[in-house]
Amino acid sequence: MKGTHTAMLMTNVVAGRHAVLVSEPAEPEVPERATRRVFSAQYKLRILAEYERRDRDGRSALLRREGLYTSSISEWRRQLEEGALQGLGGTRGRPPADQRDREVVRLRQENARLQSDLAKAKRVIDVQRKLSALLEQLATGSAEPNGGEPK
Repeated sequence: MKGTHTAMLMTNVVAGRHAVLVSEPAEPEVPERATRRVFSAQYKLRILAEYERRDRDGRSALLRREGLYTSSISEWRRQLEEGALQGLGGTRGRPPADQRDREVVRLRQENARLQSDLAKAKRVIDVQRKLSALLEQLATGSAEPNGGEPK
């Protein structure tokens, strides 16, 4: 049969271990950058507990099922021994700031701004005082001649 093409059907394994027909082949392109998986502390503790309960073959099956490596298990054990996993169960990010702490920060910033304004004002007043004294000397004619300028 020259020129005859038959459609190729592919199967894909799903979570229930049953094969289903797939009409299109999987995309062969590899993503430009792989995404790093992040595991919650609860997940790590659950997998560690399950890993410890199993025999050697069961451990291998668990790692394959979850897509993990023994290095992950080793790292998670180390974290557990150091107490890091218990601390990871909370919410991520900075802890909410206390209202009083925010007020203290705001007041310190305002104080610094006001001190800066005060220093500027003192400099302006000093310059104005010196200018006033100079103008008064010129007006009364008691200013000393500078560089040969006539009185």
